[in-house]
Amino acid sequence: MATPIEEVRWAIGAQGGERDALESLLRSVQPSLQRYVRRLVGDSHADDVVQEVLLAIARKVTWLSEPRFFRAWAFRIASRAAFDHLRRERRRGPHDSDDVVLDALPAPESPPSQELLRALLESDRLSPASRAVIALHFQEGLTLPEVAAVLEIPLGTAKSRLAYGLTTLRRHLDITKESSNG
Repeated sequence: MATPIEEVRWAIGAQGGERDALESLLRSVQPSLQRYVRRLVGDSHADDVVQEVLLAIARKVTWLSEPRFFRAWAFRIASRAAFDHLRRERRRGPHDSDDVVLDALPAPESPPSQELLRALLESDRLSPASRAVIALHFQEGLTLPEVAAVLEIPLGTAKSRLAYGLTTLRRHLDITKESSNG
């Protein structure tokens, strides 16, 4: 993975029309975007969505006013593309209730284990909105204010989606424990 300083240099070079800089920039961010988008839209559609995202980044990089925010900007583009894809596929279904704003809700102190996180992100019980917050926060290491900025949602909404996802994980674990004990 490239350092943030390298990405800033590549972003500036790409804005100046340097093809090698653009290719390096896209190569550096692609694995993270691939992982993130796969969690939102699933394995079968992730490659197409990421390709769309990389093309959008290449077309729009000259409009990026702050190269140091390249990665957050790229995740914002990926989020929009993934949610657009989900809307087109009509997969959102009945999960709209997690848009409730709970500003006073504290963030969890410790992240779930990687095994539990993987199980949660692969579960179809989690809405795409909550999956996006959890993937950005725990998998990509963004703070909740950064997650809110990337997804263009209020901080309280990011917190509520995180809480909803973790509650879903706890419920899933309780069901799994009961079925293995019974």
